[in-house]
Amino acid sequence: MVKDGFFTGLDIGTSSVKVLVAEYIDAQMNIIGVGNTKSEGIKNGVIVDIEKTVESIKKAVRQAEEKAGVQVTNVNVGLPANLLSVEECQGLMAVGMDNQEITDDNVNDVVKSALVRSVPPEREIVTVIPEEFIVDGFANISDPRGMIGVRLEMRGLMFTGPKTVIHNIKSTVKKAGLNIDQLVITPLALANSILTDGEKDFGTILLDMGGGQTTVAIMFDHKIKYTSVIKEGGEFVTKDISVVLNTSVKNAEGLKINYGEAYPAHASETEEFPVDVIGQNAPVRVNEKYLSEIIEARLTQIFDRVQNELEKIEALNLPGGIILTGGAATLPGVVDLATERFGINVKLFVPNQMGLRNPVFTNVISIVEHVALQSEIDSIAYAAVSGNYALKVAQTSQAPVSAYTEPVYQEDDYEDYHSETIERDTTREAIKDKGANIVERAKGFFNNIFD
Repeated sequence: MVKDGFFTGLDIGTSSVKVLVAEYIDAQMNIIGVGNTKSEGIKNGVIVDIEKTVESIKKAVRQAEEKAGVQVTNVNVGLPANLLSVEECQGLMAVGMDNQEITDDNVNDVVKSALVRSVPPEREIVTVIPEEFIVDGFANISDPRGMIGVRLEMRGLMFTGPKTVIHNIKSTVKKAGLNIDQLVITPLALANSILTDGEKDFGTILLDMGGGQTTVAIMFDHKIKYTSVIKEGGEFVTKDISVVLNTSVKNAEGLKINYGEAYPAHASETEEFPVDVIGQNAPVRVNEKYLSEIIEARLTQIFDRVQNELEKIEALNLPGGIILTGGAATLPGVVDLATERFGINVKLFVPNQMGLRNPVFTNVISIVEHVALQSEIDSIAYAAVSGNYALKVAQTSQAPVSAYTEPVYQEDDYEDYHSETIERDTTREAIKDKGANIVERAKGFFNNIFD
């Protein structure tokens, strides 16, 4: 069920901090403000300097507020996949007297009963996603409220993360003067937002290529089954260019954006460009092919490490193939290089929202969509875990500060935005059955990989 109102997403990335304010009216998302600033105090997706990160968040929030005409006080914050763990859980409770209808309170209580288990002291439960309820032995119930029963059970997935990472995120957002409505597991939101029903069902690999790390997530049978993080991303490509060409990191980033090509076969050996080299009085001429080979070397290393992870769990057999997104996936030739390295179908996902047609914004958009489209049952479950039961089925709304009379945002407002607009392929088809034997083999395996 889509909830009308204002929703704000906060994506704290290694390269940039992004804030998105959207209004939902009649189930339609309208983006009214975006903030995008360079990250400070973040390394490999993890906050290492709270004060610097606070300033980055404040700056992004101010940008979003100016464009949206609303004051941002509450945010939904993305939680990275670093050391994320998912496992099955089960809760059980007695409803009470005969002929008593199951209520929101009963759902809250049965979720809480699933939390009574041993969790290592260094980890914290982030959320529980109910998969089914069982009322007096009748299973496969998605929403038991309003039913009559004596015994209520819940089976679902429990997500836990490092307590230090979670604490630092909460502390940083609070110091930035903001309240957290929900901590949203980014790979879960991403998979639910950008994958089709067929891709979620038959199994798909999602690669989110950020600045400081590459996140691997696998969704199968409409469930996140596996996550992993490769601590290399787009910033590593920039550093390689800087080191090899002996130029500043700022110049290297410009070269990557303006002349970069990830697939050397597509690059030209005759087209050259000037590079300001440290210690040289005059710029040095470098051709596109040489730059492409530098980029290819790092991306190949990232893809090889991802492939090693996927081969361990035999995930490359999944019919959905690989879907790329994230800022580092915007380089020309990335899809061709990934297809060559993995040997399976690879596609690039690009958001379709006007002005944000760049994979760098995929995460923050998915965070907002996740909360706005969240079912009432999932809202109650999250509230039970977070201890704020008042959040159940609540809407995240903010009061307007002032009206705006000019366009909400322009594409050139964003520092890290590509000069070229990438159009989304709107003809993405659902995954088709590629053979019952492959699907059954995958199902049999993924039933046991809750790592």
